[in-house]
Amino acid sequence: MERRALTTDELTGLTHGLPAWSLEDGWLVRTVEARTFPLGMCWVAAVADVAEAMDHHPDIDIRYRRLTFRIRTHDVDALTTWDVALAHRINQIIDASDDGVAR
Repeated sequence: MERRALTTDELTGLTHGLPAWSLEDGWLVRTVEARTFPLGMCWVAAVADVAEAMDHHPDIDIRYRRLTFRIRTHDVDALTTWDVALAHRINQIIDASDDGVAR
C-alpha cells in the first residue's frame, strides 16, 4: 500500500470519512470503551493481527476498559493513506462488536 503523505484537503476530509477519529498533533486518534476488560483485550488482539498483516502498527494506550488508538506513519513522519486504511480496519473490529461502547 502506498505511503503518501496526505494533503491539507485530504486531512480536512478525514473527519467525514472517519467520524469516530480525531486529528491530534498530526496523529489519527480514536478512543473506545469496552463493556468489559476481556472484550477490550480481544479488540487489542484483533487489531494486533491486522496491524501485523499490514506491517503498520498503531500506538495503543490501555486504561482498564478504555483504549486509545494513535496512528501515524513514522517513516514518512506524516499521516498517510496507509493510516486511513488502518483506521478503517480498526473501525471494522470495534464496530462489529455488539458488546462495546464506541466513543
